[in-house]
Amino acid sequence: MPTASNDGVALHYETDGSDECVAFVGDVGYGAWTWSVQVDAIAGPRATLVWDLRGTGRSDAPPGPYDVDALAADLEAVLADAEVASAHLVGAGLGGAVALRYARTYSRTRSLALLSTTASGQEVDETALRALHPEARTDDRRRESLAGAFTDGFLAANPEFVAQLTSWRAEDDADPAAVDAQVAAWQDYEAGPLHEVTLPALVGHGTDDPVVPRAAGERLAEGLPRGEFEAIEGRHLAFVESGRAVTDWLVEFFERVESGRDG
Repeated sequence: MPTASNDGVALHYETDGSDECVAFVGDVGYGAWTWSVQVDAIAGPRATLVWDLRGTGRSDAPPGPYDVDALAADLEAVLADAEVASAHLVGAGLGGAVALRYARTYSRTRSLALLSTTASGQEVDETALRALHPEARTDDRRRESLAGAFTDGFLAANPEFVAQLTSWRAEDDADPAAVDAQVAAWQDYEAGPLHEVTLPALVGHGTDDPVVPRAAGERLAEGLPRGEFEAIEGRHLAFVESGRAVTDWLVEFFERVESGRDG
């Protein structure tokens, strides 16, 4: 269980596989379980790195405020500790904002995959975002809060997954104070001039995301010089619900970047 440190904050991360690295950056409040489908499929031919944002999982949870600059510095500490020279960054929600800020500030980014996110925290629906993270930390409330993350059909068809997810969330998700700090960090975020981010970039967005409107994802892709947009059937965690399809899409993108065919 490797641990990096940034400004005294211990940051837990895990790696698997070898060769080209894919580093995953999580969303507000959620533990590393959000990346289970992608990591299982990608690790092996490539290295994977999954870390817990400050306030989440086994990383330290210092009192807020948090901001995206500090979270990007945390990511730099993790990649440096893991001796990763360059990485494809995959970020969701707040993690997408962190990945974008990291790419503007540090030199290890090979490509960007930005899921369920936006260039401006002003486009985040705070009520819908907070509904994903109930203050009452009971199994019933955690199950109810999945309504904004997954479609009704998916939840009804996958009761075993829902039960497993409820268990993972009890173990790994952030507590209410850390959720508050992460929510504030995302709401205060502004990406800056997107035309300056010239890396290959995928933008994927749920067709019925209540937290960030699909149009915000489309604008993000349009603003990035090498951005491309993909609609994903689902809600805020559409990339989990449609995990296999999204993984195939990511792998094809990585292959294009690595071969110089990304356009």
